[in-house]
Amino acid sequence: MLWSSRGSRVGGRVVLGVVSTLVLAATGYAWSQLSKLDDGIVTANVIPPAAQIGTEDAPPGEPLKVAQNILLVGIDARTDAYGNPLPQNVLDALHAGSGDDGGDTTDTIIVVHIPAGGAAATAISIPRDSYVDIAGGYGKHKINSAYSRGKNASMSGLRAQGLSGAQLEVAANEAGAKTTIQTVEKFTGLTINHYASINLAGFDALSQAVGGVEVCLKAPVHDTYSGADFPAGKQTLSGAQALAFVRQRHGLLNGDLDRIARQQAFLSGMAKTVLNAGTFTDPTKLNALVGAVQGAVVLDRGWDVLSFAQQLRGMTSGAIGFATIPVQSLSLATPSDGDAVKVDPGQVQQFVRTAISTPSVQASGDAAVGVRPVAATGTSTPSPGAPGSTPKQPATSTAAGCVN
Repeated sequence: MLWSSRGSRVGGRVVLGVVSTLVLAATGYAWSQLSKLDDGIVTANVIPPAAQIGTEDAPPGEPLKVAQNILLVGIDARTDAYGNPLPQNVLDALHAGSGDDGGDTTDTIIVVHIPAGGAAATAISIPRDSYVDIAGGYGKHKINSAYSRGKNASMSGLRAQGLSGAQLEVAANEAGAKTTIQTVEKFTGLTINHYASINLAGFDALSQAVGGVEVCLKAPVHDTYSGADFPAGKQTLSGAQALAFVRQRHGLLNGDLDRIARQQAFLSGMAKTVLNAGTFTDPTKLNALVGAVQGAVVLDRGWDVLSFAQQLRGMTSGAIGFATIPVQSLSLATPSDGDAVKVDPGQVQQFVRTAISTPSVQASGDAAVGVRPVAATGTSTPSPGAPGSTPKQPATSTAAGCVN
């Protein structure tokens, strides 16, 4: 079996790990309620033993003793986490084309750094079209293709082992995840200790389970590609509308960089929505949240997220700062990948080192709900038509506000 039955014992940890730990940071709620849930989750053997950090024996409620890095990806997949094709009516509702579209690329890539000792966490976004060296000897390509390249290359060998259907899909996904993790490590200079992914349908269900998330747009948008059709100003989005909001890039001045700002603002808004709604103290709401991630989320095998989250309760600042890596151009011509985002690995690694070592993020928001979510709009953006331009290094931001 390539997914573990251990998930039936840690279903509550799924929500805790993917929603709370990665998106919501730390809260003061009763984590013990989550351990009583009995829902399955897909796990994958994608983190090597040398990068695994055990938390099982740590005293509950005490801060992490060792800093950890979590890779969170959103996969443009037309299958669920068990390898089964998503129904066409679901794809239609999500404006996701057919089961042959998508290509299993990672269209959202975020590294969440959880520091030791209780300082604010930092979530660093990587534009999906960043032109980098892909691990495994695939050469330079857009970083979002690392997953599909690793996955596709593994197919013939897995078929030779007798795998087919959903089982083949799950095993190949594991190979794709490993290639993505290795590529991100090489690019950022960080060691990835944990991994979590979510697919299209999972994001749709998750946003509905929390009752929608309030967002704010500077101007109205209409995009037939993503299905985004929203007025300016504040509005609450869920389901297919929420997915369209975070997926749109056509018609936005800065393309993927504007999309990243939307993703960051949405995650921050989701944190506030979930905690204000008392989700973690309401069994009905909590069960709805757990059900939303079933079949949509994959965690690295061996991650005891309940113990991990209990340690996060000791974080004093309770803030997540969002940042985006510096880019040099949005229109780098490539030999085979079309226009890509030009990045300098040395500059990126210096930025990452600074971002995770500087306590520059101040807590903001409503302290009464136990977390102070921080939206990101601070990325400096180059002109798309200026290949040689060098934008300022983006700063971690606490500004909420509206996005493009």
